[in-house]
Amino acid sequence: MSFVWPRLLWLLLLLPLLVLLYLSILRQQRATMLRHAGLALVQEALSRNRGWRRHLPPLLFLLGLAAMMVAMARPVAVLTLPEEERTIILAMDISGSMRAADVGPNRLAAAQAAAHSFVAAVPKSTRVGVVAFAATAALVQPPTRNHEEIDAAIDRFQLQRGTAVGSGLLVALAAIFPEAGIDIQALTGEGEAPPLRPGGTPPPPKPPKPPPVAPGSYPDAAIVLLTDGQRTAGPAVEEAAQFVADRGVRVYTVGIGTPEGEVVGYEGWSMRVRLDEATLKGVADATRGEYFHATSASELEQIYRNLGSRLVMKTQQTEVSALFSALGVLLAVLAAFLSLYWFKRVL
Repeated sequence: MSFVWPRLLWLLLLLPLLVLLYLSILRQQRATMLRHAGLALVQEALSRNRGWRRHLPPLLFLLGLAAMMVAMARPVAVLTLPEEERTIILAMDISGSMRAADVGPNRLAAAQAAAHSFVAAVPKSTRVGVVAFAATAALVQPPTRNHEEIDAAIDRFQLQRGTAVGSGLLVALAAIFPEAGIDIQALTGEGEAPPLRPGGTPPPPKPPKPPPVAPGSYPDAAIVLLTDGQRTAGPAVEEAAQFVADRGVRVYTVGIGTPEGEVVGYEGWSMRVRLDEATLKGVADATRGEYFHATSASELEQIYRNLGSRLVMKTQQTEVSALFSALGVLLAVLAAFLSLYWFKRVL
């Protein structure tokens, strides 16, 4: 804990003086009773004032004063608190390899169930978007706080061929920064060049690329990437991850399946689909995120649930003066109440 105005802590030196003043008052009261009261009255008064109850209200009041003095110095502590505004993009693999049944009932169904649990775990103040990628990537649900729309987008997934992990990352980044003018077509090589404007004039120049920032330094958004297979299409995953890292966005990668893989077939073709853990760990490391490996539906759901609570919390320095002030007032009120209840007077 640190303090904005640490010099005000010198006020705490007044507390020992108050203790000495309290002891002096007690001695004076005892001397007065001995001079002006009969022996029976003195014994009765001493027995009534003896014991811990006599000193508890002043002690509580003194502690309340100490808390208020600490509050005046404006203490600052490092706390983990819910994020007021945050954007999380779920980038999910919908390639044909997601029909593998090594994670029951199959990888896609397990991923959808886990995504629903993730959405349920985040607070309403967090915006969630959904990107689906196979041979290409698309933003199927722009960031929103409407959980019903997010769940509906997750339920609409349809398996397709190809696995463009890099495209999924870039489309997710563009969803986080919609005003940045990120040219997805140029970065992924997907689609055709933009047509000329009327009259044959070229389109306006693209906005300049912002200078790179420290990886993981952007606190207001994160990408959760779930995939089970190796890249078969789109830009290189390492280049896409570096592009995301240069914007300071963390990527939390979730690998579903087993490294040895499984043979899946569809419409006359078959292939062995393996989990590329090395690539997913590289993406997480480059962006200062974290990698998780899920080998079962329950494990995948638990990972998503833990991620939901982790991503919506932020650790930062927070002034806690109000807590010390409230504690001081509470102790002072309690001291006055006990003194009134036990001795029919305030302290």
